[in-house]
Amino acid sequence: MSRQARTSRTTRTTRTTRTTRTTRTTRTTSTKIQEPPMPSLLSAVRALTVAVVLLGTGAAQSAPVFADDSGAWSLAPSAGGGTRPAKDGRPYFYVEGTPGSVLEDTVTVTNPGSRPRTVELSGADADNTRDGAFSLERGGPTDTGSWITFAERKVKVPPRTRAEVPFSVSVPEGAVPGDHPGAIVAREGGRDAGVRVHLRVSGPTLSALTVEHVKPRDGRISYDVVNRGNTVLTPRLKVHAEGVFGPLLDRGPRTLPVELLPGRRVTLTEPWTDAPALDSVEVTLTVTASGGAHGTASASVRLVPWGAVAGVGAGVLGLAAAGVWFVRRRSGAAGGLPPDEPEQGGTELELAGAGTGRGEQL
Repeated sequence: MSRQARTSRTTRTTRTTRTTRTTRTTRTTSTKIQEPPMPSLLSAVRALTVAVVLLGTGAAQSAPVFADDSGAWSLAPSAGGGTRPAKDGRPYFYVEGTPGSVLEDTVTVTNPGSRPRTVELSGADADNTRDGAFSLERGGPTDTGSWITFAERKVKVPPRTRAEVPFSVSVPEGAVPGDHPGAIVAREGGRDAGVRVHLRVSGPTLSALTVEHVKPRDGRISYDVVNRGNTVLTPRLKVHAEGVFGPLLDRGPRTLPVELLPGRRVTLTEPWTDAPALDSVEVTLTVTASGGAHGTASASVRLVPWGAVAGVGAGVLGLAAAGVWFVRRRSGAAGGLPPDEPEQGGTELELAGAGTGRGEQL
């Protein structure tokens, strides 16, 4: 074999060897690279049964620094708890159980500020405002709010820390089946925050509602909706108005911005700006909700433009008064001669009297 060929083979062998070494070196380096161990985020405080979780350092650096008086602490359901857990977080608590059961969950208090916070937790019963908005009952709770027990009512949360607070809902033996809405309320430094608690007690449920006190007037229709069942309802409203000459209003079903709690009554209004000025109208409201709830009510009204009627009446009275005045004036002008007639009558009486007097003298 020629020297040139050997040299070529030697060169190829050397290149292959270098390539192989390079590959080995790369593999060795890749094997040595290891991810740093993740720091433990959870430390249990067994005496208080409250878990305190430090917020990640990177997240704390990227997030804005809140002032001590910003009130930026927050309250939220812990992810992954309850009877309907959610890894990405839950907007509210949902718990369900039979009478006599004890349901457990966890609420999170987050303090991203630079000073510690002492937050006081309590339970509250839900209610509706008069116009249907969700609110909390004032005073001491008697329903769901009184069934909530916290591992610790007052929780001290260090700066840039998240506290996980376990709580339980003890459903009484005689609890009525159906929905029992409530809330968890946190208070600190004159600020309140709350999270809804949707509790359903297992058993028969009934969806029922009624429509009452329908009153069309002043360009609107007012009415009451009453939840006669034991479930929370979101009503849908349909409006129809019939006049003397046919339909005046026909609005299809639409969802009302109301979360109607069991046993609650709300007063609502429906605008009707193009109502006729003069007509006899019958207004019918139909309200429905999930679960077969259905209610209908009607009201009749005579629409009269009283302003125009009052103006016409005043005009008629004015004309009548002017007519009476004119008639009396004409009567006075035409009766100038009659005042002499009594004098003629008086003369005749005197003559008769004089004649009678002469006769008596004879």
